[in-house]
Amino acid sequence: MSGATSVRMAGIVKRFGPVIANAGADLEVASGEIHALVGENGAGKSTLMRVLAGMYPPDGGTVEAAVGGTGLRDVTGWSTRAAIDAGVGMVHQHFMLVPTLTVAENLILGRELRRGLSLDLAAAEREVRELSERTGLRVDPSRLVSDLSVGEAQRVEILKTIYRGARVLILDEPTAVLSPPEVNELWKVLRRLRDEGGTVVLITHKLDEVIDISETITVMRAGRTVGRMKTADATPRGIARMMVGREVVLAMDGVALGRETGGGAPEARPREPGTVSPREGPVPGSQFPVPALRVENLAVPSPRKPNEVDNVSFTVARGEILGIAGVEGNGQTELIEAITGLRAASSGTISIADSSGTLRDVTTRDVRARADTGLSHIPEDRHRRGLVLEYSVADNLILGQQHRFTGGANVLDHTRIASNAAGRIKTFDIRPPDESLPARALSGGNQQKIVIAREMGRDFTVLIAAQPTRGVDVGAIEFIHEQLRKARADGKAILLISADLVEILALSDRVAVMYGGRMVVTLAGTEATREVLGPYMTGAQGTAA
Repeated sequence: MSGATSVRMAGIVKRFGPVIANAGADLEVASGEIHALVGENGAGKSTLMRVLAGMYPPDGGTVEAAVGGTGLRDVTGWSTRAAIDAGVGMVHQHFMLVPTLTVAENLILGRELRRGLSLDLAAAEREVRELSERTGLRVDPSRLVSDLSVGEAQRVEILKTIYRGARVLILDEPTAVLSPPEVNELWKVLRRLRDEGGTVVLITHKLDEVIDISETITVMRAGRTVGRMKTADATPRGIARMMVGREVVLAMDGVALGRETGGGAPEARPREPGTVSPREGPVPGSQFPVPALRVENLAVPSPRKPNEVDNVSFTVARGEILGIAGVEGNGQTELIEAITGLRAASSGTISIADSSGTLRDVTTRDVRARADTGLSHIPEDRHRRGLVLEYSVADNLILGQQHRFTGGANVLDHTRIASNAAGRIKTFDIRPPDESLPARALSGGNQQKIVIAREMGRDFTVLIAAQPTRGVDVGAIEFIHEQLRKARADGKAILLISADLVEILALSDRVAVMYGGRMVVTLAGTEATREVLGPYMTGAQGTAA
């Protein structure tokens, strides 16, 4: 049950040069409550929480927090250290870990356990392992952060904040890279914290999660608070309407929301296949005849084991979306990097169709050669693989394609670059619509839109879409899904890798499950449901396919 007010923010204003991120935002959260903070990308949610966590001083308004066992007191403009010492911790959407340190070293950083004058790393690893097991956020404390998958790194961020004793826990898109079982384990942790009188503020774009876990919801739009409601009185569609200001088609409709759709398995997804002609023979197990991506007997090593991807074979046809489901850390990242040329395979072949439809062996070709053949890639980690944060929006929109925007003497044609940026910004609704801003100045969701605009705006035959809607709002998800369906209808081949099972079910013509580096099952989209896929995703069922 919720108690006295734990946090109160009133009239918060925060500016970054000409950009107004918060324009008089309000938030009130009680102790013993899980409070969802929702809104479109760029609505100011993360900025507001960074003000609360002491990362940004506000330009206007007041921040009050109940700290040290006392009632509310004014903490406006306090430092990050003061916030942490008072038990306010924030898990950021983009990780703040030291990649060259181990998991345990990251968690104890600044609070090192010592035996005499020496660091007691064994004790630290033991503590972290116990916390990891207790919370269900399992990760090996001795592993280097640089060797972790995106999903594993997210678990470490959550563990770090809990380890440091946060009583007001702010989570910014914490489940973006977690599997359904891992989400359930996280919910147990949050509910335990709530039941012990703690406060949780959850930023998420997954409206089914909002309904499932929260007691109260605050909605933001364009930097302002536009609504506050009890979750028991809310519906996902109603929340989305308040966020966006119009009706939104939700990906979860008919797949995940029994409250509004009557539940049950998703209906067969009607589609308009691309008009393609057979050239290379049928795709095994598919109703689509023309292969555009063929992976045969692929093995990919990693620092952890010789076959992170173990003898994987599959084909994606023109006019088809093949979805790959699975818990993070089962070889998906290594598979993507091998197909795109970012990591060398130890054996096997990769073939991509060129613009004429002919399959070309690109196994030994570099990233640019694969792109020139017809491969486009939306990376799972936009900061590491998709953007140069210090570059402008315009320059990020041509990354990897600079050679197509040169004039005489191989000099970049800035007029064409600006024209390209203006078109992409308008088509993909990138906010703020300023091509000269550095990518770092945009929200995470709008950074993702830059990557989507660049990769889907070029001519391609095969698209590798890895977590394409990670961290974007419901309106942007609707738009991105529409673009993926349009590309499919235009005869493009799409390999969709997503930790969001709702997304996989909503878009895929066929669904494969990856476990332990192998494809353990491939099903027609109409046969795939949460119940069917779950045992394969956890390794409880299935052998290598």
